[in-house]
Amino acid sequence: MVPPLRYLYTLAMYLVTPLIVLRLLARGVRYRDYHKRWRERFGFFEAPKGLTGSLWVHAVSVGEVNAAEPLIKALQSDYPNAPLVVTTVTPTGSERVRQLFGDSVFHVYLPYDLPFSVSRFFRRVRPRLAIIVETEIWPNLYFACRSRNIPLMIVNARLSERSLRGYKPMGSLVAQALRCVYQIAAQSQTDAARYRELGADTDKVVVTGNMKFDMPVPYDAERKGDELRQQWGHLRPVWIAGSTHEGEELPVLEAHLEVLTRWPDALLLIAPRHPERFKLVENAARSLGFTVGTRSADRVPTGMHQVFVIDAMGELMPFYAGSDLAFVGGSLVPIGGHNVLEPAALSTPVLVGPHTFNFEEITLTLIREGGASRVSTPSELGAAVQQLLRDPPQRERMGDAARVVFDSERGAVKRVMGMIDALLQE
Repeated sequence: MVPPLRYLYTLAMYLVTPLIVLRLLARGVRYRDYHKRWRERFGFFEAPKGLTGSLWVHAVSVGEVNAAEPLIKALQSDYPNAPLVVTTVTPTGSERVRQLFGDSVFHVYLPYDLPFSVSRFFRRVRPRLAIIVETEIWPNLYFACRSRNIPLMIVNARLSERSLRGYKPMGSLVAQALRCVYQIAAQSQTDAARYRELGADTDKVVVTGNMKFDMPVPYDAERKGDELRQQWGHLRPVWIAGSTHEGEELPVLEAHLEVLTRWPDALLLIAPRHPERFKLVENAARSLGFTVGTRSADRVPTGMHQVFVIDAMGELMPFYAGSDLAFVGGSLVPIGGHNVLEPAALSTPVLVGPHTFNFEEITLTLIREGGASRVSTPSELGAAVQQLLRDPPQRERMGDAARVVFDSERGAVKRVMGMIDALLQE
């Protein structure tokens, strides 16, 4: 018999599914990939033969896929005969999986948390291990793993204070779902404590560190960054705003107007987080009077460009490497911030806004060690950029400190793989 709370949750999921589909259709107006492969979200897809006994990794979007990259590559190395299935929720996550792994993994969208959709998914995939990356608690999915004797792990597990509050209204149901989990490998003691507060078994929660410190730094990123600098001018002041969101791009562009009053040849590189914002940001920059270039049309900035929109996915690292400093987006608005480790790994000084709860401990560590600086309001961004541009020794100190933090925290993937090895050998 289905417990009453789970029954009510499932009923609510069925009732809101039409709204979810409408939202999917609406997002597809700007980004048509949302209209493709929609049947997969209900568990309808053609699975290749031989997926029985697969290792399944779920990573909701681009950031989680990037975090999972070193783990997936370790699984491919240590279990070369095991089929690998990777699920995402977003098309951008799907595209990132394709960029990183090609046909070496089978990608499909995660089904909605409806019992029949989940059942269809498992009938086609039949994994021997389920690995959820970071924060995705779907009760029906978790209960289905338990009923099918599929060991379930949450790795690189993080839980912000905001997410904790969001799960609290479904507290007992979430606690029941978490008791289906074999092991939770948390990023930090704070994340571990929050999972325990949600109802996870204390002895199942361990701290393994953040796998994003183990992300592979492209071997040629710094060389490509140097080449970019040669093309746009080696002595030219250049700053980058990476993974920006609505509500951030205008303050970033206004900050660049301030920068241009001091350095007329300065260049802003801006990379919106979501593809549907590429054209909007380009048009916004032009409307403010900037001379604008784009990755799709111009490939690289030239001396005439004041703003260059990186309207491509998965290409940030060389641009981070070639910049004097990096503002990491999602932090001027309450999104929670994005991956500050990408510029840190390339010794690029980091600026963030006030909202960094998705990367809470990493950001605080970078700030404490001198590799990053925080602005409290959007209006402070221009002054902070100018202060760093006029002080090359400080930028060098910040870049060196950021790289030291990045190098010192590596090793989480090795610890997680030890847990996976022990589980699979039982």
